[in-house]
Amino acid sequence: MSKSNFLHELDERGLIQDTTERSSLEKRLNEGPITLYHGIDPSAPSLHIGNFVGVLMLRRFQDAGHNPVALIGGSTGMIGDPGGRSEERNLLDEETLENNLSGIRSQLENLVDLSSATLVNNFDWTKDVNVLDFLRDVGKHATINQMVARDSVRSRMEGTHGISFTEFSYMLLQAFDFWWLYENHGCELQIGGSDQWGNIAQGVDLIRRKSRASAYGLTWPLVTRSDGQKYGKSVDGAVWLDKELTLPYEFHQYWLRVDDQDLERFLLQLTLLDVDEVSEIVLEHAKAPERRFGQNNLADEITKLVHGEKAVSNSKLAAQALFGNEDLTEQMFEALTGIVQETPVNSALLNEEEGLLEVLVQSSLVDSKGEARRLVKQGGVSINRNKVASTKIGHQQAVGGKYVLLQKGKKQRNILVISD
Repeated sequence: MSKSNFLHELDERGLIQDTTERSSLEKRLNEGPITLYHGIDPSAPSLHIGNFVGVLMLRRFQDAGHNPVALIGGSTGMIGDPGGRSEERNLLDEETLENNLSGIRSQLENLVDLSSATLVNNFDWTKDVNVLDFLRDVGKHATINQMVARDSVRSRMEGTHGISFTEFSYMLLQAFDFWWLYENHGCELQIGGSDQWGNIAQGVDLIRRKSRASAYGLTWPLVTRSDGQKYGKSVDGAVWLDKELTLPYEFHQYWLRVDDQDLERFLLQLTLLDVDEVSEIVLEHAKAPERRFGQNNLADEITKLVHGEKAVSNSKLAAQALFGNEDLTEQMFEALTGIVQETPVNSALLNEEEGLLEVLVQSSLVDSKGEARRLVKQGGVSINRNKVASTKIGHQQAVGGKYVLLQKGKKQRNILVISD
């Protein structure tokens, strides 16, 4: 992709909400590589889909030949951005913040080539700035009238919780970051979600006033659910990039459930597929939406970006094991590790007259053998996806002589791991 087509492609993907001086930015991008930055909030131990878009934008700029800077907000994360919030959040202590930073760094390495990108922490240059210097060097270039006119501040001032001076000052700290990166890294462009527009504009203005130079801003629409709620870590059901917080299988399954109305937008904004490829997928999907061809492509592409190819194949194997019609294999059971709880079972229980009742209790699927007996009689127990009427488990039902998939009803499962 040529640099001259870059903003046009972002437009096609629906990834431009606002820019400062669009024609000037386009001209600057056409002149050669630009250094740009995106700030990442470290208030959680992992990135989530809400800020995945921003990291992927850094990757898009990098792939187009530009110089991305990923800024982790070690200092601003202690304060909190008022944008998009109805009330002030809890402040983080340094130990929690450092743990969060460590996890986020490792995720960034999977998504952006840090050998040709820059990773910075704004705590490094703000920790020694005293209040008087900050007020003199930054505060004097901003007017209260200008700051309270920003949507992020005005909405909080009009709300029931108001806004503290701590959060009110966040805008100036972010502007200071942009100016510092301009002076020390030649950073001319800041990118962010649409809720960052006021903060970005403040930074552009600070560079213009303090350094007498041009700088630019670009925002994209926030990624939202079908009900309009934006993705974020404070919303129930957040989709995390950390495999411990959201299992790769659950991550893959999540994208398989995306509504058709969101499909094209997510393919364009959350994957690196070419725009033409996305069009072909959407056309093919429309021929038989019930096959969920588009969702399968979406789930595969995003999971591959975040967790790698192996996670995609394992997620598919796990889904086949749980919902497919094929005979279960040892590989399928291995793919279920961490997804379905396992219970070690002595092989002596196999072929015992009431062995099934015993393992139902051992696996905590039922509380008593009496409950287990009633459940079997009612057809509520399955072994390897087949309903059973016997209270016995046979050796022949153990896949590879090692695994049995035990199921109560439609959703409660346990893997029996057979040992001597």
